[in-house]
Amino acid sequence: MAPPDIYADAPVELVPAQSLVTFPVNTFLENLAIAPNGYIFVTSHEAGEIYKLDAQQTLSLYASIDGKVSGIAITGEDRFLINGWTAEGVPFVATLFQGKVDSLHLIPDGAFLNGITPIDPQHYLMADSYRGAIWRFDLETQAADIWLEHPLLARNDVTDPFPAVNGLKRFGDFLYVSNTQQKLLLRIPLGEGLTAQEPEVFVSGTNIDDFAFDTDGNLYGATHVYNSVVRIDPQGHTTIIAQAEQGMTGCTAVAFYGPDLYVVNNGGMFLPPPGGVEPAQIVRLAVGAIGAPL
Repeated sequence: MAPPDIYADAPVELVPAQSLVTFPVNTFLENLAIAPNGYIFVTSHEAGEIYKLDAQQTLSLYASIDGKVSGIAITGEDRFLINGWTAEGVPFVATLFQGKVDSLHLIPDGAFLNGITPIDPQHYLMADSYRGAIWRFDLETQAADIWLEHPLLARNDVTDPFPAVNGLKRFGDFLYVSNTQQKLLLRIPLGEGLTAQEPEVFVSGTNIDDFAFDTDGNLYGATHVYNSVVRIDPQGHTTIIAQAEQGMTGCTAVAFYGPDLYVVNNGGMFLPPPGGVEPAQIVRLAVGAIGAPL
């Protein structure tokens, strides 16, 4: 049964879309990162795999782990930070170099590590979707600690498998965070030393997984089970820019490269469309905006 359409009253301004590559049905593409040369790196959550799509749209397996992988961020040339679970179900953070695991750190106090974003060149923040917290990882010391734990980051129903804190991105002096289960977009002011201040609700009643900003402060979010990508302006107004017919079924994450927004999806694995689960895809949306630097 589909959830009520919380975007039913939102204006629609569809942008051109192009499917770049498809994956087999029941491939759960979870996140993506785009290198300066335009290569797209995508996490296949259930399989514990990371794929690379090059400029010629040739798809290849870049790396794999024995477990599951969720978040990914680029930390340098051919260097990445990823998170997920080991085959034994223990949350981990790992660094990759040239397609191989360079270091792996278990986070036994974690629950469901998810989106990753830099807060400065040395420190990366990671959502913990079931603990209701944000971890900080230091690239230099390889240490992880809790940056913020708060009820607005948590699930309000622990029996519901939907993640709470999920996507996160810094824009200006704020960290923006999606709480998917509570249908909230949060804004966390950054204090001295980039410490977390009290979270505040930016937009309520919106279902966002991962998201990205353009340089004007517009937020572009994947709505997952609502099968759309939306644009939310700095005043909090929402516009639908892509829908299921454009390849947004089960869309989970977005990222900018040039004037285009790239989207990954799982074909509706969590909430299948009437025709059944579709092949997962990487889709390009011609939004005509420039992404804010991470």
